[in-house]
Amino acid sequence: MMTHQITLIPGDGIGPEVAAATVRAVDATGAVIEWDPVEAGARALAEQGQLIPDDVFASLEVTRVGLKGPTTTPVGGGHRSINVALRMKLGLYVNFRPIRMLPGLQTRFSDLPLDLAIFRENTEDLYSGLEHEVVPGVVESLKIITEKASTRIARAAFEYARRESRRKVTAIHKANIMKMSDGLFLKCCREVASAFPEIQYNELIVDNACMQLVMRPETFDLLVMPNLYGDIISDLAAGLVGGLGIVPGANLGDHHAIFEAVHGTAPDIAGKGVANPTALMQSAVLMLAHLGEREAAGRLQKAIRHVYEAGEHLTGDVGGKASTTGFTDAVIRHL
Repeated sequence: MMTHQITLIPGDGIGPEVAAATVRAVDATGAVIEWDPVEAGARALAEQGQLIPDDVFASLEVTRVGLKGPTTTPVGGGHRSINVALRMKLGLYVNFRPIRMLPGLQTRFSDLPLDLAIFRENTEDLYSGLEHEVVPGVVESLKIITEKASTRIARAAFEYARRESRRKVTAIHKANIMKMSDGLFLKCCREVASAFPEIQYNELIVDNACMQLVMRPETFDLLVMPNLYGDIISDLAAGLVGGLGIVPGANLGDHHAIFEAVHGTAPDIAGKGVANPTALMQSAVLMLAHLGEREAAGRLQKAIRHVYEAGEHLTGDVGGKASTTGFTDAVIRHL
């Protein structure tokens, strides 16, 4: 049986709690994991003077795979997002977010067969962070779109669609206004689409896409888009199936991969033992599949679904009364 080395970044707030719960669940699948815990975020800054200490990158250089809890990012000032910094440094150009309904959850869309896959370009666009003050009171932020990055995210989306027998890929854009930048993105998507004739390809302006996702989300299959639209739409889509506490996330590059919960640090409930580890556990399902441990991944996903279907050991954010430990114990019993 193969042993896998994984960098574990617990994060801030509820991060250490959901990370510990996820480690327990992953270990219970029977997959052999050697965890290498390292700190990044506000806690690392306080203890080591760095948001992302050197040992984080040193560990990832060895393991090539990380599991990451939420980390703090200040609004309107302060340090840069740790997630963005990791994606840029490691070349994690694909942000992958599957959107599926868990059984037993009651949302406005519970009765719909939702199964979306979102591919978000992860390294450029407005997230390049190229901003400056032109004159006092006037700030300019540069939107960077390149042929290289647009082509590789489009290719990643279409290759996944072919591999997973997806029927349709929708490119999201605002090329009616940003004719050069988003126009280049669409040009690259169209060129890639021509090599996948068996997959239906269409395009939607981002504001219309948001409306359609709320009105008829079941009509979507796989969506591909630049960075900023992807950040917004992936969270919108998460709201269709219960929120950010549910959905997993994966950041993939040619040499590294980081799987993370995409929700916040929830400092108001940190340390109270009531945090929901579902998002990070489902991210671990993606991680196990990435490692080739598909049987373990399938078993963990099935166990999570069983707990939701039974409805007896859910945490408070999804209508239950269980603690983090109670939910995790129930998942492990199903394993």
